[in-house]
Amino acid sequence: MVQANGLRFRTMVDGPAQGELAILLHGFPEGAESWSKQVETLANAGALAVAPDLRGYGLSDAPGAVEAYAISNLVEDVAGMIKAFGRGSAHIAGHDWGAIVAWFFAGRHPEMTESLTALSVGHPAAMVAAARDDDQKARSQYIGLFLMEGKAEEVLAEEDYRRLRAMYSIGPNPDAVPRAMVDHFVRSMSRPGRLTAGLNYYRANLSPGTGWSALARDINVTAPTLLMWGDQDPALGRLQAESTAQQMTGDYRGPAGPRRGGAGHARHRAAAFDRHPAAHRACVGDAAAIPHHDRRRAKAPEAPQGLGRVRRDRSALKQIP
Repeated sequence: MVQANGLRFRTMVDGPAQGELAILLHGFPEGAESWSKQVETLANAGALAVAPDLRGYGLSDAPGAVEAYAISNLVEDVAGMIKAFGRGSAHIAGHDWGAIVAWFFAGRHPEMTESLTALSVGHPAAMVAAARDDDQKARSQYIGLFLMEGKAEEVLAEEDYRRLRAMYSIGPNPDAVPRAMVDHFVRSMSRPGRLTAGLNYYRANLSPGTGWSALARDINVTAPTLLMWGDQDPALGRLQAESTAQQMTGDYRGPAGPRRGGAGHARHRAAAFDRHPAAHRACVGDAAAIPHHDRRRAKAPEAPQGLGRVRRDRSALKQIP
């Protein structure tokens, strides 16, 4: 467990202790395992790859208050993780809510952001602008349910979490996530308070009166940035992806150019269970550009300050009753 921002975070860690640090942030309703292959690929490229269960997920701590999931707290979780590894900066990648956190982190902590890779989710200001578009309005209707405390939990938990389970198979590759992994994620989300914790990301930030639009427009990202968006994404449309370029002033690559044809909302899910290393590298930028350090995995005496030990952990969800 890693201590950061006053909470304990369970993390998947792989790679040499002195490698460049890469933090991979998952989305709703998943966990660190959604980045398992990317962690391995980055570690093999010489990076110290870290995929945490975000606050409220998996075996990480889950505060009970809705406001505990405000974007300011989520951003400082990432800053705390970087410091826990004894570093001053890291490469940041995120998908879904993980991508939103990554965008805000890069905007608020440019000195700690070596690079940003966002999957599916464009610049927050581009998302706010796109929310007025009829196409995006239709795609985002589910958020109205998620904001309804109690009702959303009831709907998603009905019939052995049938609707929650269906979320793992949305898109052009519905069988990308193995049934066993879906069962792991659902079992994790079904623990007391965990489904509510995941929904609190929406409630703390997207409810009326949270000032989300103003916060999003203030984000200025200067780190080298890659946005990957699939043209079969059911939740996030073309406008928010392609208009992200208008918000960027630095080194940026994104869907204003060639698109990732045939990919859905969670294209890294397919790659996570794909055996081809190139698929994993594509989801977190160019791993080959990371300097190759000593490939020996870190051992306990070599662990950075704030971390009990650097280790690979691919079975923590098995601890969930």
